[in-house]
Amino acid sequence: MMAREYLTLRKEGRAELIVKKSRFIATARPVESEDAARSFIDSVRKEFWDATHNVYAFTVGENDEIVRSSDDGEPSGTAGRPVLEVMLREEVKYCAVVVTRYFGGTLLGAGGLVRAYSSAARDGLHAAGIVRVRLLRKVGFVIDYAALGRVQNYLAEAGYGIDDVKYAERVAMTAMVPLAELDLFRARMMDLLAGDFDPEMGDEVMGLVDAEAEAEEDGEGEGE
Repeated sequence: MMAREYLTLRKEGRAELIVKKSRFIATARPVESEDAARSFIDSVRKEFWDATHNVYAFTVGENDEIVRSSDDGEPSGTAGRPVLEVMLREEVKYCAVVVTRYFGGTLLGAGGLVRAYSSAARDGLHAAGIVRVRLLRKVGFVIDYAALGRVQNYLAEAGYGIDDVKYAERVAMTAMVPLAELDLFRARMMDLLAGDFDPEMGDEVMGLVDAEAEAEEDGEGEGE
């Protein structure tokens, strides 16, 4: 059964952190399979072939069915596992992170390594952008030109993507609506269009929603 939603990464991202002259470079990317994750890890290793360590972790599956990590020569449990723990704590799926380290000459100790790798991994994930993948329904409808501005504003404010627009005697549009919000969408559109709303339900697809933006909005609401 297809999950209704989960978190993943929008794109590849990179962040750097300096700790006591050691340089930590976190590279994160969404991956669709274990093979894709390992290919990504190999590409980062080739890019940073002269690094002291290329620590990695990845998770594949909506329920973390496949998880792997490697300390790549760092003391056991101080690098790969902390990177993986950050990914699991952030609840991101289908993603891989490689944290490259160039040793700066000062030993960090076990606790220092855990903190450095964890911080780098977190920065790398957010550089890639955390997004929510939701099960959406394509909803087609036709409106008059006079209502176009109102409808476009509503769709933008609600965060619903527009899959297609065709301009003829009237405007034919297809919106991407989360399954859980179909009734709300229908009711709001009926209000906007004074009852002149006859939607055509299309396919179900998985689509992206900006999860970090959602979190910021939630935080703003709590402070009001």
